[in-house]
Amino acid sequence: MTARRRLCLQDVELFRQGCRLLGPINCDIEAGRPVTLMGPSGSGKSSLINWLIGMQPPGFAARGSASIDGEVLTQLPTNLRRLGTLFQDDVLFPHLSVEENLAFGLPGSLDKATRRSRVTAALEDAGLGGMGRRSPDSLSGGERVRVALMRALLSNPQALLLDEPFSKLDGTLRNRLRQMVFAKADEHNLPVLLVSHDPEDGVAAGGPVITLGEIVNKTMAQ
Repeated sequence: MTARRRLCLQDVELFRQGCRLLGPINCDIEAGRPVTLMGPSGSGKSSLINWLIGMQPPGFAARGSASIDGEVLTQLPTNLRRLGTLFQDDVLFPHLSVEENLAFGLPGSLDKATRRSRVTAALEDAGLGGMGRRSPDSLSGGERVRVALMRALLSNPQALLLDEPFSKLDGTLRNRLRQMVFAKADEHNLPVLLVSHDPEDGVAAGGPVITLGEIVNKTMAQ
């Protein structure tokens, strides 16, 4: 049986302009058992995602480490961390078709036939068969989330980071997309970190929930 991947956060603290924004956080996230980070706007949820993927904006600093199966991510450049990410906005390329958006997630070393085959399979798997040539602007909100999810999975990530990707969907669709995302992550053996302000997201994830408070005004020197 394949070992379950594990994303570990150890003594993680985030600071903005020298004042502590979040942490310390310690958690082990195993595939099949998503961890939800719950908190209000401004509590550092999205900042944690940005730090994990290596896109920390100016004015922010961090302590602690993040690793997957013992490999420390914070010592790697962004392109080598292999973290699939879904954001509140799906970040699809409007000038590319749906199939071209999906192909963007594939390694450049694949030949044309293999790329086409994997994109077609991803479309069918997401219930989007026959939509490959459409523009992202012609899709519904739920369809766009599915395209973004499959693009992330095609990149062969080591973990999946979710930054409120369900928040713009209505109730019924939101529940269906939650189930799909968590099922696909489990199928691909991916640890999942979900950040949200919606308690129902944590319930749907079914794993531990870490609740953040308001911004903590503590400087790095303390």
